[in-house]
Amino acid sequence: MTASRTHETPVGPPVGRPIAGRYLLLDPIARGGMSSVWRAWDLRERRHVAAKVLARVEGDLLLRFVQEQATRVDHPQVLPPIGWAADDDRVLLVMELVRGGSVETLTRDHGRPLHPSLVAGLLDQLLAALAAVHAAGIVHRDVKPANLLLDPASSGVPRLRLADFGVAVRIDAPRLTSAPGLVGTDGYLAPEVGAGARPAPAQDLYAAGVVAGVMLGRPATAGADVDAGPLGELVTLLTAPDPDQRLADAETARALLARVDLPPVPPGLVVPDRLGPDPAPPAQRDWVTAAAVLGSAAAVTVAGIALRLSTG
Repeated sequence: MTASRTHETPVGPPVGRPIAGRYLLLDPIARGGMSSVWRAWDLRERRHVAAKVLARVEGDLLLRFVQEQATRVDHPQVLPPIGWAADDDRVLLVMELVRGGSVETLTRDHGRPLHPSLVAGLLDQLLAALAAVHAAGIVHRDVKPANLLLDPASSGVPRLRLADFGVAVRIDAPRLTSAPGLVGTDGYLAPEVGAGARPAPAQDLYAAGVVAGVMLGRPATAGADVDAGPLGELVTLLTAPDPDQRLADAETARALLARVDLPPVPPGLVVPDRLGPDPAPPAQRDWVTAAAVLGSAAAVTVAGIALRLSTG
């Protein structure tokens, strides 16, 4: 997992102390309100990974963490968690380290609307991911450019992965949020979400349409009037205010996208490796002897919640 770097100091245990005797945090990648993301070293598997560290181990945040680590959608365009770990004061989710930034960093660095053929290639991958997620009975609820991670590429359309299932829910599942407020990101929320509608795949499709519009130069605000070119009709169908007027599902949207006549992606687009060289693997020291040990309080709490959710 990756994102644009931040100058703020992310939350997390001190660098140098492995979590659960296994994951050594090396350097921060990004920070959010509920978690921070670090490049980490897996002492057991001897590889670099991304570690999403919870800011607090409490209530809804812990339940969402368990829900995210339990989400398993096997698809090339979905970034699944590798596993999790905990010690007395920190819980983390482990993922593959994706090095090319996100659609958010791509559009920001490009400084102008992306070529329609590139947008089509990225949108097709996003729709493929959503088709798999929805087929598994899951609604993502936070589709946005920052959650669409990219592999580095020297030309063509980079590989896209849909990440961050922290607020995803199973269709018709009880809601976790006890406090009032909307779940998701302003600008990408379908109108019916504000009216209290239950999570549904149509809301993810709306967000996908907004993402496509953003890549084409349209701000993620209602009523923005920017020419979306040959993809305009599809974007309009995805972002219809009435969910009954939206495209029925992600595969239908992909079929319409495939009919749009577009030229090849022009040369010259580069998606760089944003993380730079990985630090040299640290010495094992005495950590490896503790690699199989999960700390007491947080580990038992997470395992108990996971068991409860898995057994219904």
